[in-house]
Amino acid sequence: MKYAKLFNVKQTPQSEPIPNSGQMPNSAGGYVWTIDPWKQLDRFLILGTEGGTYYVDERKLTVDGATNVLACIGRDGPRVVSRIAEISEAGRAPKNDPAIFALALCTASPNEATRKAAFEALPSVCRTGTHLFQFAAVVKELRGWGRGIRSAVGGWYNGKEPNDLAYQAIKYRQREGWSHRDLLRLTHPKPRTEHHRVLFKWIVDNELTGNSSRLAAIEELAATTDARRAIELIREFDLPREAIPTKLLRSTEVWAALFERMPMTALIRNLATLTKRRVLTPYGEATRRTIEALSDGDRIRRARVHPIAIAIARAQYSAGRGLLGKAKWRPVPRITDALDEAFGLAFANVEPTGKRFLLAIDVSGSMSGSPAGASGLMASSAAAAMSLVTLRTEHTVTPMAFADSFRALDLTPKTSLAEAIARTEGLSFGATDCALPMLWATEMAIPVDVFVIYTDNETWFGEIHPAQALARYREKMGIAAKLVVMAMTPTEFTIADPSDPGMLDVVGFDASSPQALSEFALM
Repeated sequence: MKYAKLFNVKQTPQSEPIPNSGQMPNSAGGYVWTIDPWKQLDRFLILGTEGGTYYVDERKLTVDGATNVLACIGRDGPRVVSRIAEISEAGRAPKNDPAIFALALCTASPNEATRKAAFEALPSVCRTGTHLFQFAAVVKELRGWGRGIRSAVGGWYNGKEPNDLAYQAIKYRQREGWSHRDLLRLTHPKPRTEHHRVLFKWIVDNELTGNSSRLAAIEELAATTDARRAIELIREFDLPREAIPTKLLRSTEVWAALFERMPMTALIRNLATLTKRRVLTPYGEATRRTIEALSDGDRIRRARVHPIAIAIARAQYSAGRGLLGKAKWRPVPRITDALDEAFGLAFANVEPTGKRFLLAIDVSGSMSGSPAGASGLMASSAAAAMSLVTLRTEHTVTPMAFADSFRALDLTPKTSLAEAIARTEGLSFGATDCALPMLWATEMAIPVDVFVIYTDNETWFGEIHPAQALARYREKMGIAAKLVVMAMTPTEFTIADPSDPGMLDVVGFDASSPQALSEFALM
């Protein structure tokens, strides 16, 4: 009887759907499940669509993502706004661009409650001048400027405290073809206080008509060539780098003054320059303070520094040279080590679960050829970086790499961020078979409580589906093993069976994903 072999719900080639499972074809020709629209919204907000994937170009991926955002808005617009604000405010995404774009889509909704919620969420999502300029650019393309948008943007300016607004006006002067002058002239907000009136006048007409010592300091700084006077102004009025005339930025003393109160994100972004200008030296006080800052997990998370931003900063800083131009510096090893520590601290606090984990990183051709969202890393390399969090937290972890074969991956809790990325970058085994982690553990009788697969879900090669392989493992080993799928690209696909409560689909770049993994392991 061949019927049972031809219609087998326990072993089906990945190039065919499991009978009666509701699976759909992925971009590689295999069959997987599709996530619900709300999970797809999360992937869009966290991963973005920059660079596309190995199989899907950036334009189509963006159109698909935006279409899903609109579908979710049609179902429950206020819920979409709430999710946008939640992910943006918590710093769970490497970039804020997708959240800003999605919020702008919400402002164009025909539903009044959705528009109202979007206008109210503007200050939460667009926290800086750059964010606001990005929002203005998207609004111009999507819907134009109505009364609601003008009121919301005007409210953004009046909602800032004068000192913060002055800082925004100084630091973020112009982006995306927009300036604060443009937006104030377009929205005409009535100044909430006398301080706001003075600021608005200075921004729009470049006239200082009232008592604002900080604005006066900016004007004096712009005209000075005296580094010592510039340093006095920087220290007294907490002026950012963007306010400093270019000719003074060659001064070590000026950079030392800027360093004294530099915000966390600016500090990480300027590590190379601070080293080049000899502010950061192997045993200097500034280096000690930098290491102290990079070792403060609460401060890192309050500043919304995403782990992947730290991973990229670490890679660039340790290289000792800029990607563009001729800038070179000698990295301070202690700072490089501190960036490694900061990467783990940027995630939500996670306690060990005591469970046995198998971490399987997909290094197939599509993972090695897909950019991981807006990170600048390949998806497989980013997956290796993400796996370090579990390796450093849990006590029983087996790291592996797979594609159409399966092999051990040389990662330990002491592996540095750069080493983890380097050890994965050169791996590419070809075709994708996401069932291999479970098949290997079954064959070797390895006890595993939680399989974690970092993948783009473009599996197609194997003779059995991952969900079927997990069922086989559970049956043979007598372990109610779970499967967590860390999605490293923003497609709608997943190898996790939505009808199985022992499977979980997580957005790989979500800064809260290690915590979600831990909580699921303990359920």
